Amino acid sequence: MLTGSEDVNLLLTKSPVDMVNTPLTKITKVLTDARSIRIKGRSFLAVVLSPDLPLDEWLVRLDDLAARSAGFFLGRPVVLDVTDLDIDRAQLTDLIAGLVQRNVSIMGIEGARPSMLSPGMPPILKGGRPVADFEQPSTEPSAAQPAPQPKSASVETRAPMQSIVIHEPVRSGQSVIFPEGDVTVVGSVASGAEIIAGGSVHIYGALRGRVMAGSVGNASARIFCRKLEAELLAIDGIYQMAEDMAPSLRGQPVQLWLEGDVMMAETIS
Repeated sequence: MLTGSEDVNLLLTKSPVDMVNTPLTKITKVLTDARSIRIKGRSFLAVVLSPDLPLDEWLVRLDDLAARSAGFFLGRPVVLDVTDLDIDRAQLTDLIAGLVQRNVSIMGIEGARPSMLSPGMPPILKGGRPVADFEQPSTEPSAAQPAPQPKSASVETRAPMQSIVIHEPVRSGQSVIFPEGDVTVVGSVASGAEIIAGGSVHIYGALRGRVMAGSVGNASARIFCRKLEAELLAIDGIYQMAEDMAPSLRGQPVQLWLEGDVMMAETIS
């Protein structure tokens, strides 16, 4: 039996004699002609989770983050980075199972040995580049030259960053993701909205949602806002929830930055 629109058209346009004389192979060819498959590339910003030992305590901290920022991992691609984690296959299996129970969808694993993976696990990912590549100058003095005098301060070399300006408020449920550089919002960021930037974030209004600056490994990024009422703030993976912020900063114009692994904040005029 012939089915499909192409087959119906074939039957309707042929007389009974033509149909008798039409080879079956010709009809079969219409049904089995290969069609081209379109393959495209896509680039997505993924959240990278880097667990530390002991894993059960790390999962408790993850539960705390998820509880205070509902829907943070919902529909978001996540990469599990175990590069510096001394675990075996059984521990990795338990870790992935624990994340799946928490509705964290792991799209790939970074830094794992092939022997650590079992059937059904996410694939190993390689080649992720969190920051722009740059040449690191050699610090070893040559034998013919005297060692240079130590400098009072070191300056980190980074590729020039881009920036975007959004001339409207960011409403609840909306996300602005710009890993290439700074994000400026001329307006407010509502509760339930989020800004993810590779550089600094400037909010010329009330900040009530979530902001993640320096998301590609830029520890020098900063967050500025006219009125701090945020649900979550993060710079280079170091985060603070609303409950962690000093009460004196609530409702004030504030800038935030990192000093080591500590997020600092001060009011600005």
